[in-house]
Amino acid sequence: MGGSSESVPVDVEKIYLGGKEHLIQTGSGSVSVIVYGDPDKPALITYPDLALNYMSCFQGLFFCPEAASLLLHNFCVYHISPPGHELGAATICPDDPVPSLDGLADQIIEILNYFRLGAVMCMGVTAGAYILTLFAMKYRERVLGLILVSPLYRIPSWSEWFYNKVMSNLLYYYGMCGLVKEYLLQRYFSKEVRGSSEVPESDIVRACRKLLDERQSANVSRFLEAINGRRDITGGLKRLKCRTLIFVGEHSTFHSEAIHMMSKLDRRYSALVEVQACGSMVTEEQPHAMLIPMEFFLMGYGLYRPCQFSDSPRSPLSPSCISPELLSPESMGLKLKPIKTRVALEDSD
Repeated sequence: MGGSSESVPVDVEKIYLGGKEHLIQTGSGSVSVIVYGDPDKPALITYPDLALNYMSCFQGLFFCPEAASLLLHNFCVYHISPPGHELGAATICPDDPVPSLDGLADQIIEILNYFRLGAVMCMGVTAGAYILTLFAMKYRERVLGLILVSPLYRIPSWSEWFYNKVMSNLLYYYGMCGLVKEYLLQRYFSKEVRGSSEVPESDIVRACRKLLDERQSANVSRFLEAINGRRDITGGLKRLKCRTLIFVGEHSTFHSEAIHMMSKLDRRYSALVEVQACGSMVTEEQPHAMLIPMEFFLMGYGLYRPCQFSDSPRSPLSPSCISPELLSPESMGLKLKPIKTRVALEDSD
């Protein structure tokens, strides 16, 4: 906790399945980054939603074999946790100022500079998508592309602001209590996987509930306060020239937000994938639905999955069977016009 600006690499390979944690001191405080893969490869940075870290927000996607082969074949992955959201985090000192979302976006440039990274691919979920979009606006030359899941870009609606205020009060008085967890699970998941009196909740919801127990309520409250004070960034969306791929769950609380955001982006460089029977956190609830759109998207950068997986029944694509015009940036929006992706729900018995 000293004033040093040096990162302290922490060897936690046994805990993080081959990843290494770096705790980096930045102008906005200490931040945890888990690094997976070959640092000589292009960088993919991820940023999760409220009260989550990479374990609870991106594990489903990276445990999906086809998606893991696509992403880890092409990238070294840098999972950024919001301040105080990493595994085993202590409570942040209450005297420390609450960072703004602009401050968290600026924190990312310090992380990139620490690892000596140039332009990076970005993947964010909801609040994390807002922060990465803000980062792409402020540091355009450092962003190759954006993959956004159920993103935010405007000030909170009245209902979101109200729910966030209720959550903030509950966190202050009762900590990470059952009601806060229910609010958060509704934010992340569709009703189908959250279960009901007749249908038990799914494994992913149970696992997420357990991981939420590990969060420090004061740290979650700080991030929530920052999210609830976000500004409207509509004006900067048209100026984004990096390609943007948006996923949104049909039953996401932020479904209309993502649809509206798509209408504000330059259609030559952007595409929307609506995932049916899914909530906000597509990365956990329906990660397979992300695979084929991401393959098309990344092929525009000359990236592809290793050929030993090319005969997968889920994704038969290979570079040789893609029409050349798809690879041009101007045509990407045409080729990836709003798509509906239906994924059959598996029986949960």
